Amino acid sequence: MDMLKGLDLSTRRVAIKRVLGVGYALAAAPLVAQTAIRTSAEGLDTSEVMVERDGYKFPVFVAKPSNRSNLPVVLVISEIFGVHEYIADVARRFAQAGYCAIAPELFARQGDPSEYAQLAKLQTELIDKVPDQQVLADLDACVLWAQGQGFDVERLGINGFCWGGRIAWLYAEHQKRLKAAVAWYGRLQGAHTPYVTSHPIEQLSRLNAPVLGLYGDRDASIPLASIEQMKAAIQEAAIAGVKAAQHSRFVIYPGVGHAFHADYRASYVPQAAVDGWGQTLAWFKALL
Repeated sequence: MDMLKGLDLSTRRVAIKRVLGVGYALAAAPLVAQTAIRTSAEGLDTSEVMVERDGYKFPVFVAKPSNRSNLPVVLVISEIFGVHEYIADVARRFAQAGYCAIAPELFARQGDPSEYAQLAKLQTELIDKVPDQQVLADLDACVLWAQGQGFDVERLGINGFCWGGRIAWLYAEHQKRLKAAVAWYGRLQGAHTPYVTSHPIEQLSRLNAPVLGLYGDRDASIPLASIEQMKAAIQEAAIAGVKAAQHSRFVIYPGVGHAFHADYRASYVPQAAVDGWGQTLAWFKALL
């Protein structure tokens, strides 16, 4: 890190983030390396690019099949730990399935999640200060970048985990081009703050794309009652004529808690993770 001394904060932040997808965030510990999946990059092009919005450039990890263009696009949205090794691997999994996978570092404007060792500090000092509207606008910038690169953004999907699962819901309520979303254990409701001005359950009348919700019924952070309230709200929206709501659905895994797809953590539940991944690929295949 000596090479970073003397740089101003914005430059330093970009310099650190030139190494997306390498290692794991400190706050994600304890790590369970023996279960972490390593997806081959053979036959893929992987790179880190800088996407600009309003004069600010933020880093994005991209994985796609080699020598192919006009591919459908899947936005891959991280948990609170940013675009670390797990998220880059998920992007490679989507690329191996035939998609251009785009994983943006959506916290770059506020800080570097990999530098935090304590989960509580990461949440309060960084994550809680990232405005939803900033995130949605940065995702829009990623879509425009993908379009400029010749990818087919008319076949656009989004996949998010935890914090990113909530963002997947919000983006489905925001982006009219979106055709499909998958939300892995994303929060559905909660309090408002200056940065969090609405929650997925509040905007279902604007839902543009069907959402597949993948949740565990033992998730301490997302009670089953919250999921049932969301299902009821989706049913109301469907009855009111919201087509995307009519085609949205949940898969609830019994006896499963939070972050069950995170193969590098003790929360990993292989059976639910494998089934959820199969459901995800089938969802995108049908809708993109």
